[in-house]
Amino acid sequence: MDPGVIKVGLLGCGNVGGALVELIDEQRDAIADRTGLRLDVARVAVRNTAKQRTVDVRADLLTNDAASVVEDPSVDVVVELIGGIEPARELILTALQNGKAVVTGNKELLANVGAELFEAAEKAGVDLLFEAAVAGGIPLIRPLRESLAGDRLQRILGIVNGTTNFVLTRMTEEGSTFHEALAEAQELGYAERDPTADIEGFDAAAKAAIIATVAFGVRVVAGDVYREGISGLPAADIAFAARLGYVVKLLAIAEADEHGVAVRVHPALVPIDHPLAAVRESYNAVFIEAAAVGDLMLYGRGAGGRPTASAVLGDVIDAAANRRRGTHTGLGILSKAAIRPIEDLSSEYYVALEVVDRPGVLAEVAGVFGNNRVSINKMEQEGIGKDARLIFITHTAVERDMQSTLRELRDLNVVDRVGTLLRVVGRE
Repeated sequence: MDPGVIKVGLLGCGNVGGALVELIDEQRDAIADRTGLRLDVARVAVRNTAKQRTVDVRADLLTNDAASVVEDPSVDVVVELIGGIEPARELILTALQNGKAVVTGNKELLANVGAELFEAAEKAGVDLLFEAAVAGGIPLIRPLRESLAGDRLQRILGIVNGTTNFVLTRMTEEGSTFHEALAEAQELGYAERDPTADIEGFDAAAKAAIIATVAFGVRVVAGDVYREGISGLPAADIAFAARLGYVVKLLAIAEADEHGVAVRVHPALVPIDHPLAAVRESYNAVFIEAAAVGDLMLYGRGAGGRPTASAVLGDVIDAAANRRRGTHTGLGILSKAAIRPIEDLSSEYYVALEVVDRPGVLAEVAGVFGNNRVSINKMEQEGIGKDARLIFITHTAVERDMQSTLRELRDLNVVDRVGTLLRVVGRE
């Protein structure tokens, strides 16, 4: 057997898997010229071998027995693109135990049982690579794991879900309601028929857990991530934020200090001059703050068959090269993370209140802020009479003090309703 030939076993041949097969066919000679490695798709596991496919795969390569692919002694690298936790977890563990490198784009799996898989890969001395799991075609995991390994990463802010960024772009630029913008995203194929994972922040939370694990070398799972979505976000607050010089984005945020690691996903006000504010439509971007290098931003398509397949192919080439050299790339020993609760967060806040329009209201409201150690930076009134709203931007305050403030405001007779609370991110 030619030692330069690397046999690839593919689990799943959907949008990304099909694009990967095409890319390998298109780039095979160029990859061989650059690396001395010739990639060969040797086995493809699918649910239905008779299904019509957009990519041409030889019938003799197809099987509906995924276990036979990971156990095949001729397969060098297994690519898992079936998604979900089971049977993906069991198949990957089997592949690793059989000494095969694994490449996956499965964010749900890594965000929940990643530590088990990383440990199995380390024990077997083979690669478990996952560039495509977080930001599609944007190179992120490799820079975090390798290029920035000698720096102290402080905070990572990410727009890592294209569906929500598209929805918020439409709400910001066209004044669309949430439901109008979501319907358009579904028509264009940016949102699933059931968009819950995207709009409620579950997708971004899984990615945030993976980012924190890689960036800080600790075990973070999806359940450690504080999460809010955008489904309850009124268009009026997005418009008012714009008047104040902010853009609303759903951010995945991972930060570390001497007290531990904080990981959260929520809509936030981003200053209009911050690089993330300019990320529109379905694009993704990740902004990295590090002690030595300073600020970096990675930007591009966060989803789609070919962009994601490009990231998968990069990992396949890395795994193949490492296999030939007899080495592997790992995350090392992951320590248990000290997860800081959201109550310990320090932030500026945007608060909207519907109030009675009469003398003395502002003094009563301001008194509640002051009694809870929350200082007001800006205040504006919108509307009069029954439509009166007060909009506040606070100075930096602690989350638990802000929440205490909101509880007391709800009990005030002059406050009809406590509306939107948004954290301000990116000014620091």
